[in-house]
Amino acid sequence: MRSAVAGEHPVRVTWYGAGRRHPSAQAGAGPAAADEGVPAPEKLPMVLAQAEVSGVEAVGGFAGGLYLRSSSPELLRLAVIAGLPAELFRHWRHMHVNRPFPHSDVYRTGRPVHLHDAEEAMRRYPQLMAGLPFPFASLYVPITHERETFGVLAVLRPATPGLPVDDADRRRLHEVGANLAATLAAMSVDAGRIEWDDEPLSVTLPSVTSPPVRIGTFDWNLMDGTVRGDEGWCAILGTSPDQLPITVEAIATRIEPEDAYGLWTLARQAVASDRPVSRRMRLQGADGRPHLLELSGRRERAPNGPPGSRLTGYLIDLGAGPVVAEAADRLPHGVCNVDRLGRITYLNNRAETLLGRPRTELIGRVLWEAVPWFGQAAYEDHYRAALLSTDPVHFTVNRDGEWLSVSLFPGIDGLTVTLNAGERPAYAPESVAIPGAGPGPPADRAVALYRPVALAIALTEAVTARQVSAVVTEELLPAFGGRQLAIYLLSNRHLHLAWETGFPRGFLSRFDGVGLDAELPGVETLTSGRPLFFESMQHLATAYPGIPLDAHVGARAFLPLIASGRPVGSCILGFDQPRAFSPEERTVLTALAGLIAQALQRAQRYDSEAALARGLQDALLPHRLPVVDQLDTVARYLAGTQGMEVGGDWYDVIETGRGPAIVIGDVQGHGVSAATTMGQLRSAVRALAVSGHSPEEVMSGTNRLLMDLDPGQFASCCYILLDPTTGSALAVRAGHLQPLLRHPDGHTDVLDLPGGVVLGVAADAVYPVTELTLAPGAVLALFTDGLVEQPGLDIDQGIEWLRQTLSDVGSSPLADTADRLINEARRNVDRPDDIALLLAARWSGPADAHPPARGRR
Repeated sequence: MRSAVAGEHPVRVTWYGAGRRHPSAQAGAGPAAADEGVPAPEKLPMVLAQAEVSGVEAVGGFAGGLYLRSSSPELLRLAVIAGLPAELFRHWRHMHVNRPFPHSDVYRTGRPVHLHDAEEAMRRYPQLMAGLPFPFASLYVPITHERETFGVLAVLRPATPGLPVDDADRRRLHEVGANLAATLAAMSVDAGRIEWDDEPLSVTLPSVTSPPVRIGTFDWNLMDGTVRGDEGWCAILGTSPDQLPITVEAIATRIEPEDAYGLWTLARQAVASDRPVSRRMRLQGADGRPHLLELSGRRERAPNGPPGSRLTGYLIDLGAGPVVAEAADRLPHGVCNVDRLGRITYLNNRAETLLGRPRTELIGRVLWEAVPWFGQAAYEDHYRAALLSTDPVHFTVNRDGEWLSVSLFPGIDGLTVTLNAGERPAYAPESVAIPGAGPGPPADRAVALYRPVALAIALTEAVTARQVSAVVTEELLPAFGGRQLAIYLLSNRHLHLAWETGFPRGFLSRFDGVGLDAELPGVETLTSGRPLFFESMQHLATAYPGIPLDAHVGARAFLPLIASGRPVGSCILGFDQPRAFSPEERTVLTALAGLIAQALQRAQRYDSEAALARGLQDALLPHRLPVVDQLDTVARYLAGTQGMEVGGDWYDVIETGRGPAIVIGDVQGHGVSAATTMGQLRSAVRALAVSGHSPEEVMSGTNRLLMDLDPGQFASCCYILLDPTTGSALAVRAGHLQPLLRHPDGHTDVLDLPGGVVLGVAADAVYPVTELTLAPGAVLALFTDGLVEQPGLDIDQGIEWLRQTLSDVGSSPLADTADRLINEARRNVDRPDDIALLLAARWSGPADAHPPARGRR
């Protein structure tokens, strides 16, 4: 854990997972005291876990996940996973904000996503369903407070084909997300920027009750964190009455880490309500075995104490598992119950025999960890299917050479597993027939090959070479357990390093720019078109004597990147440990290399064309702004990031015979047509202004010209003629956003210029002129809508943010003010529109008394 100064450094949150106790278990007298005394970073796990559980319960879900932003701006990390085994969903522990997933869309746009069944999910998010092809519904809401988005809250629940998510569920889940966002915003005031960079918290969801085995009463003093109980309570905990009172911390150290959050949640719920509350959890009993407990209580007022200072109730011991009818032991097949985290809660006698382990060794253990032959990678997709859908799942398991028929019957609280003696299936992949022989062929590795499928889909979304490389890093490496990646692109018969990750700093530089005659595996794989696989670095050194090697001892795969018969480059995959490559893996990697090559070839064309397009737009905008006495001007332009088409935003500062004029405009649409129109309009405005026309005549003349040039094209514009000596100004507006005026005292107004319709609509349109006065030190801000528009937010919120930011800049130089305003927009990496900003400040003396910082960027 690293402390942070508010507003300067991000909070680093530590996971208190398996084998580690929540910080509240070591410090603080209990929930009431912990809320006041524990630093915000240490309360964060508790807050997140409780919010996720509340979200799942609010809409009748069976599982959920909470993603938070991380120290990597492009990455969301899974902070909480509720009702599902974290290890089975390890591939979904991080999510790129620009990938076509619902989590990413919700985070970027600030709008919720509701997928009521698999068909709706497949239609909107095929990449999600490629990895989780099961019939479930999912709901996602942003964790957003004012203009800050912390992450995304997701809930999984049974699918409702043909029935969209109703308004009540939408509202309830939105309230949970909004309440969490408000809490995180308050915590960040003291703790700084909240981020998550650690493993996810695994949380158990509340489950149904079972017949009690033992009952004890307790009295929990929430003020000093001590607990007293009767003989039954002491017997359950294995505590002698003469040791009382015992601290809550001592109890918490014996509770399973995933369930510890429920202890504090129970106290908070009791303090906040007069209604009884209950929670199920697992505690290590005096006999060393995990016991299933049910804790029920309600708040009471202590004598002469504040309301809700005590929590009294019952502790119910359900033993080593729920009580089940003895008839289950008479069944000829094995019956086993596991909760939603995979922990065994019951098994009958036949199941003990088939699993080969006594009940006392299995209860409380995760099924696929306690029984190794149950934990093959080929079976993981079966477990996920049962946990995410309501349909039974059937498959065959090899138990030390004998075959078992297994069925998984899902329920809201877990799975019922049935086991029967079975016959060897007609088709038995190597990984199942011979456990430990390897991961097996692609048909039996849905979990391992999810990422290659996702890679193929994600590559269709990547348009630049950098985006393609990032997709390969995030999707291909985890699929095969790789740690290192390098991509070289061919140019003028030389290979140039375009992307690397995981290699020692500077190690690959020696191979940058090598010719196609070099004796290197990265060159040979491209020139021969044949992939090269080396199971260890020793094998690589033997094949290429004298080749420089890094410190890793693992395997290497060199893949040729060839698209439509044309060489594009080569790709290197590195592994930390020696490993073999099965024939199926070699086939898949070779095929994926072809997809990567096609994507890179497409990206290279895009990068070239985008550079040409941006060059065209750059040529149409002013490269320098004129120097004017008593007036400083600064402009900034920021291109959009979606697509390569240029926009129609422009700005200008024109020296007229009547004083300087500042202009900003925005042509509707994108592309060469919009850029061409923009250049023509800028020239028209400049020609009319220089020839001495009034502001109204400039706007009317430009309007008529646009209608003659292209009757179907529209544009907005704002034109202000200034007299820097007196401060008087004449402003005219054609459908453009109102400019801002910052007064010398810092107060900033949104000007109310009557204006007229956008240019290009009506030939006889009238554009009224408004008279203004700029005091010395006043600043005018003209801008296009890309600066203040964000998906999911009203534009008025963006204008208010801009007004407040301009008001708060103080006496900063004009260039610094422009940079601050534009850098806020630059943080959004997914900008659909270009941004133009023009600032003009009037000074009381000659220009040299206030050295201006002019320029466009």
